[in-house]
Amino acid sequence: MTLAPRLDLRQSQSLVMTPQLQQAIKLLALSNLEIEAFVAGELEKNPLLEAGGTDDFAPPADGVDRAAEQHDLRAETGDADQLIGQGLGAADSPLDVDYGAETFIDDGPGDRMAGAIGSGGGMDMLSGGSGEAPDFDSFANPEQGLQEHLMDQARSALSGMDLMIAAQLIGQIDEAGYLEVNLLETAHGMGVPLYRIEQVLGVIHGFDPTGVGARSLSECLALQAKEADRYDPCMAKLLANLDLLARGALPQLRRICGVDEEDMADMIRELRGYDPKPGLRFSTESAAPVTPDLFVRPTREGWAIEVNSATLPRVLINRTYYVELASGPQDRTSKAWLADCLASANWLVKALDQRQKTIVKVASEIVRQQEDFFRKGVEHLKPLTLKAVADAIQMHESTVSRVTSNKYLSCPRGLYELKYFFTSGVSAAGGEGAVSAEAVKSHIKALIAAETADAILSDDTLVDLLRAKGMDIARRTVAKYREAMGIGSSVQRRRQKALRGQAA
Repeated sequence: MTLAPRLDLRQSQSLVMTPQLQQAIKLLALSNLEIEAFVAGELEKNPLLEAGGTDDFAPPADGVDRAAEQHDLRAETGDADQLIGQGLGAADSPLDVDYGAETFIDDGPGDRMAGAIGSGGGMDMLSGGSGEAPDFDSFANPEQGLQEHLMDQARSALSGMDLMIAAQLIGQIDEAGYLEVNLLETAHGMGVPLYRIEQVLGVIHGFDPTGVGARSLSECLALQAKEADRYDPCMAKLLANLDLLARGALPQLRRICGVDEEDMADMIRELRGYDPKPGLRFSTESAAPVTPDLFVRPTREGWAIEVNSATLPRVLINRTYYVELASGPQDRTSKAWLADCLASANWLVKALDQRQKTIVKVASEIVRQQEDFFRKGVEHLKPLTLKAVADAIQMHESTVSRVTSNKYLSCPRGLYELKYFFTSGVSAAGGEGAVSAEAVKSHIKALIAAETADAILSDDTLVDLLRAKGMDIARRTVAKYREAMGIGSSVQRRRQKALRGQAA
């Protein structure tokens, strides 16, 4: 056997992840809004790509055919352009206008704008010629936040160094209205005595909303009680023992406060009327709405599944521009660059089309397997896995996982994430079939919501009731589902209902 080096030729096959394939896989995991941002970047880089309008033949999301409801224009109701387009221009008699008159001449651009708005043409000018009415809400001043509201009051009540201290303290108040700073550290940092910091804070405590600038929940409620002239020694003791109130230890609280049941109920009722987070009423942050990627609506033949075309961009390849560039004088580098642009544009169009088909295919299978949910509700949600859907549509499980990530489905029952329909199962009573975990949670929530103060359901009782409905579930599973939904134990719920009864 020789040990000398040599060259061997071998043929083999291997799966290579090309950049295009990697990008196509990445596109599957993006939502429609993320796809829109990605396409915007591609439009800037590739001159052969251009944004197309929405598909005119695509059915609307609500299924209503607006074109069928439109009536033919008549000479009495149509405007000039529409009448001329229909051959009815003769019905529009010329206006008797003296174009040389002084009143016809515009004084300036402002007059032309006013006239355009009066005739309806100003909307196109304000909206940049898009044909849509301008969003006047975007011109409105933003709502005043908590910090600005407090500073306006501080400027009218304080001045000089006290105003600087107030600005420092107000800047450390969170959105709920609580002060998140150590007064001693603030005094050392500003080089002023601690008592002066406390004096300015006392002034802030008198600002609107009542309770702002408090350092704890008890102090916030105490400020509101003082404002309502209800801060007596009994109320002070109650606010100093809010932990006992949270546990529902009413007998111990009555002994500490030295009141009877009627007075304790009146004090609790008073506390319920206070705002534990007074600063939130000035919060200017609004939750961003979730935009659905798919629409599901019932039809006579079954279920119609449509991609939300309003958020899905449409990309076209400008072939005319490509021919114009290709026919001109080019060197080798220019030809290679143009070929890369054309290949990239073709790939992007195909990738977006394949992504849309894959999403619709996966969503159709989810709707088919969870049809009882769409027709009857969450109680009929079935256990479903990614592998079950992947096997049904002959795709890989990872592909289904990417398709269902960060995408939402809108149906008559509400807006749901696609991942919502994949839940674990609980064995049904008798050993036949299984029940979705979400369905079990829905039953537990309904049973607890229907319980009364004198008949609180324990976890063991819930197990018996669920088994009577055909759900074989253990007590620890009931406790796990109950805690996941934020529902307390039977002891905690009994105390809460007792507190509500005291405050009622």
